[in-house]
Amino acid sequence: MKIKQLVNQILFLFVLSANVACADSDENELPFQILTETSKFRVEVVAENLEVPWAIVFAPDGRMFFTERPGRVRVIENGKLRAAPLSSIADVEPSGESGLMGIALHPQFADNHLLYLAYAYRSDGKQQVRVARYRENGTELIEAKTIVELIPASRFHAGTRLRFGPDGKLYITTGDATNQSQAQKLNTLGGKTLRLNDDGSIPTDNPFVNQKGARPEIWSYGHRNAQGLDFQPETNLMFQTEHGPSLIDGVSLFKRSGGDEVNIVEKGKNYGWAKISHKTKREGMETAIVQYSPAVAPASGMFYRGKLFPEFQGNFFFGALRGQTIIRLIVEGRRVVSQEKLFEKTYGRIREIAEAPDGAIYFSTSNRDGRGDPTKTDDRILRIVPEKNDKTGR
Repeated sequence: MKIKQLVNQILFLFVLSANVACADSDENELPFQILTETSKFRVEVVAENLEVPWAIVFAPDGRMFFTERPGRVRVIENGKLRAAPLSSIADVEPSGESGLMGIALHPQFADNHLLYLAYAYRSDGKQQVRVARYRENGTELIEAKTIVELIPASRFHAGTRLRFGPDGKLYITTGDATNQSQAQKLNTLGGKTLRLNDDGSIPTDNPFVNQKGARPEIWSYGHRNAQGLDFQPETNLMFQTEHGPSLIDGVSLFKRSGGDEVNIVEKGKNYGWAKISHKTKREGMETAIVQYSPAVAPASGMFYRGKLFPEFQGNFFFGALRGQTIIRLIVEGRRVVSQEKLFEKTYGRIREIAEAPDGAIYFSTSNRDGRGDPTKTDDRILRIVPEKNDKTGR
């Protein structure tokens, strides 16, 4: 083991142990309930034999774009998967948890056809993450432009989720790249939420624009590896899902695994990693609104806005890898009031979850990521629709 890594682990254990006295139980403090009759739904296979689909977005014309970790951007059109990728990003370096990850469409995509990708690549002998913008012309991606690059990455904890906010700004989650201490440092982009204009320039109202030694791209800090991001429809609050401590952090010695989080992420705030985790508290740091121990490995995040499932409107959903389920949170403002698991251990590891223009809920499996037990047809993209009524045909 490298000396630096050992020192980081020792420091992490020392800091975390200092907070034990104020920690709640490691067990999930909000019990899961059975709130939904899944017999009312039908799950349909949209595409199969994929290779670790990571992120899904829908264009206004109904086309679905999605990424596969080895570097491919794929398209599903009129319900069918195009045989040829829209693009294969040449300098993607897939390794462990990294590769081609996030995708986002510009808010005016119908007019400008601008598409954003986040992917791991190698620079100066190190793995980094780049966010790049492209123009989609129907058959390929052209006019590549770097939005931000040299984001610290590694085989683990490489981020990276992209989402445009209600303010028209591009938000980017980044991982700590297994270097826990950098999440608290404002001179690095690792372990942060970034906020940029659509062309990669820095918004003048970012919280650290005028702070010496701080990166002006930073919106929030103290994150370990957030991979889910969406905005609550009525309040515009940003909700994020984040992976909690694991063996790589040395926490097995402290017997505190788990600690996966859902956070409300706000301007300039510190979310604690690696000073606090689980339900520990420290002045000037934010504690998760809900946490999960044992770990479920939250890998996405989506507020449901559609009309196809009225009972789901305003609920927050995310796919769970280790938990092998979809988790639904019923949220009132800033508070989670109840939650449930859907399709637990039915489809294996679930990563992405996304809402289609017609209100159907799409999700992807991640059983070929080296940690799952793939079936012959994995990985797959599936969708949830209402079960047809035999009498009405609806």
